[in-house]
Amino acid sequence: MPSRHPQSLTSEVESVLGPAPAEYGQPEVVVLRFRRHGRRLVLPVLVLVAIAGAAGYWVGTFVEGWMNLLAAGGAVALALLLGVFPVLRWLTFRTTVTTRRVIQRHGVFSRHRSEVSFVRIREVRTRRTLAQRLFGSGDIDLHVGAERSTIADVPGVAAAADALQELVERNYAHATRVERRLGDRPPSNVSFTNPEA
Repeated sequence: MPSRHPQSLTSEVESVLGPAPAEYGQPEVVVLRFRRHGRRLVLPVLVLVAIAGAAGYWVGTFVEGWMNLLAAGGAVALALLLGVFPVLRWLTFRTTVTTRRVIQRHGVFSRHRSEVSFVRIREVRTRRTLAQRLFGSGDIDLHVGAERSTIADVPGVAAAADALQELVERNYAHATRVERRLGDRPPSNVSFTNPEA
């Protein structure tokens, strides 16, 4: 199937449904952008420092050359596995909150993206473990019908949850106003045909 330009798709939708109301034209603005709490970096950084210290002390002290190579290779493998990959994973896990939706992206080698529209969210809840309370972070659960989407280990969780709750309420009020305005319009003379006919 040939790919279509988004502009042509928009014009096709408008030809069937009519032009979008003026409220739909409001630009989407980024409200928050954050990663998981930075305390997740403490252990990988300590591991990297310990491996670097141990490698600096041991590599080169063995009599046989292959033993030094083996020790260096082991140190590099441990540093990658226990230090570098956790840091990369933290760096690639990002959450963006706009005026319309919550977007989560993560993945080092394969990229994953999930979105939740504020119009679909019915409730915002927070959960905090003892460690999270000590550092001022927590998990935010976004309830979408029977399903739940979780934003894990949010720094400044109370302020973020308040902002999300306000955005949910504003989007709900906006959707209600749009529904009322569309309900007041006279029905258009658009006939729908089966595209497969």
